[in-house]
Amino acid sequence: MPSGFKRFLVGKPIASSEEHHQRLGKPTALAVFASDAVSSTAYAIEEMLLVLLLAVAFPTSHSYLVPLAVAAVVLLVLVGTSYSQTIHAYPDGGGAYVVSRENIGANASLVAGAALLVDYTLTVAVSISSGVLAIGSAFDFNDDITLRVGLALFFVAMMAVGNLRGLKESGKLFAVPTYFYVTMLALFLGAGFFKLFTGSLHEIHTSAELARHYAENGKLMAGASVFVLLRAFSSGAVVLSGVEAISNGVPAFRKPESRNASQTLFMMAAILGVGTLGISTLAHHLKPVVEHGGETVMSQMAAAIFGSGSLLYYGVQFGTFTILIMAANTAYADFPRLSGLIARDGYLPRQLANRGDRLVFSNGILMLSAMAALLIVGFQADVSALIPLYAVGVFAGFSLSQFGMVRHHLSEREPNWRRGMVINIVGCVATSVVLGVVIYSKFTIGAWIPVVVIPLIVLGFRTIKKHYVEMDQRLAVAPLEKVSRRTNTVIVLVGKITKGSLTALAYARSLNPDKLVAVTVVSNPEEQERINNQWEEHQIQVELVSLYSPYRELTRPIINYIDDLDRQTIDDFITVVVPEFTLDRWWHQLLHNQSALVLRTRLRGRPNTVVTSVPFHVDPVGSTN
Repeated sequence: MPSGFKRFLVGKPIASSEEHHQRLGKPTALAVFASDAVSSTAYAIEEMLLVLLLAVAFPTSHSYLVPLAVAAVVLLVLVGTSYSQTIHAYPDGGGAYVVSRENIGANASLVAGAALLVDYTLTVAVSISSGVLAIGSAFDFNDDITLRVGLALFFVAMMAVGNLRGLKESGKLFAVPTYFYVTMLALFLGAGFFKLFTGSLHEIHTSAELARHYAENGKLMAGASVFVLLRAFSSGAVVLSGVEAISNGVPAFRKPESRNASQTLFMMAAILGVGTLGISTLAHHLKPVVEHGGETVMSQMAAAIFGSGSLLYYGVQFGTFTILIMAANTAYADFPRLSGLIARDGYLPRQLANRGDRLVFSNGILMLSAMAALLIVGFQADVSALIPLYAVGVFAGFSLSQFGMVRHHLSEREPNWRRGMVINIVGCVATSVVLGVVIYSKFTIGAWIPVVVIPLIVLGFRTIKKHYVEMDQRLAVAPLEKVSRRTNTVIVLVGKITKGSLTALAYARSLNPDKLVAVTVVSNPEEQERINNQWEEHQIQVELVSLYSPYRELTRPIINYIDDLDRQTIDDFITVVVPEFTLDRWWHQLLHNQSALVLRTRLRGRPNTVVTSVPFHVDPVGSTN
């Protein structure tokens, strides 16, 4: 990327010594790490209702919303308390990945890491798709798939650029939309409950056709009730997504990191719990219905409370839209940090562990953006199609993290460890049950994808680790081991005599090689004679070797010649000097033969061969240099 354009997008580099100034205070950290969890209040109840409407006669279906929401909040308390323990036990971050690595084993940590990476990727795809759906409800374009997908990809690019500018800057940039949604949610709940208590909250009108459609689903059968309720709960339990984010990013907080992170976690849980219970209670009384591709439940409820087309209605819609888009910021804060941690352990490419100009893991940000974009295109920004993929990674991470904390308590036996262990055991069982229900009930509608993908990612982790271990073994040096002197034969590739080829010959002489030859490839006697005459005319005191190539091949004759030289001397380096010229405009290079690039690519894979490019800067016409 050209330097000027890069600086425009991401800003000036930040020195490593300034890292502590980039850490987050609690207000900004809440916006960064809680936006994913808080955003789920905008669609979790709708996903729960979607399952109930397909199995329970309308409007009886709505009577199950509040009990299921209460169960979700109880699970939220268990999981939140568990991750608070994790924050204090592992202040260096890493969440479920580190807890599993330290207490269960490598395989469990890789499963947790893979599940979290899948979860964060889906967070971006789901949240941005939900945001586009919310604004589409307000402006009636949800049926236009091309527009939906295009807008979603635009917001992915926007989030990527914002996060490439640095964690602190992106946090400040995206904090305003997050707090705007929280404010609008508070107004929404306050106005809704005021109308409920004063008796002025009326049911949303449902068309006779749609009501008859849902009524025909019949009442819950006794044998199927538990299964349907568990499936509805598993759909709505995505409200817990993002709860683990703070435990992964503890080092991003200002000191004292663990205390600030824990307090931020409880603030997030409070907002999430109140929002979930409040929305489910209002939905129980308003009785909105879900229509695929139609108006969202939040939009219907906001219209019933504030009036369709009112300023507050559009405020709720805009707030919902922004928080859903901003929810992706949580993934952008955690995915690069987690992938960097896994890379440092040798299970991902080491480039992911490198910080960029703005002290963020830039490669991880770009990788996350690319994978989320593929999901958005592949699933056409359809939230309901993406949700079944979402929950598997979320609850797999929850279960492994809490099981790891159980073993941590048994091992460390710190103060109040028994109470903490009981919380973790109950939470582990609950999240494992939800995970099982998600896989069983949604396997055929998409849950099979993460079930297959997560083991494949783990296999990829192990393959990468195996490569690094093998490379370390092959590059290892025994004590006092030395490399004996080796001879060096230098070959300069020339086509015709130019300033560039003369510069390359001068450079080759400066290496003081054991043997120096110039090599040219000719396809007919005329070319042979021309290069010989030029050699004599310039009185070049270097042996010239002409390789005859009747079929005008360039690389094969040169490689064959190098092979012949290599066989003559066992302990020999061969340095191939390739002259190149650089031009004023990048597109000028496209007008010239790319033979040097092809040669370098072929020769770099050859053992005992060093390839050196000697650039010659072409001066403008009329220059005296």
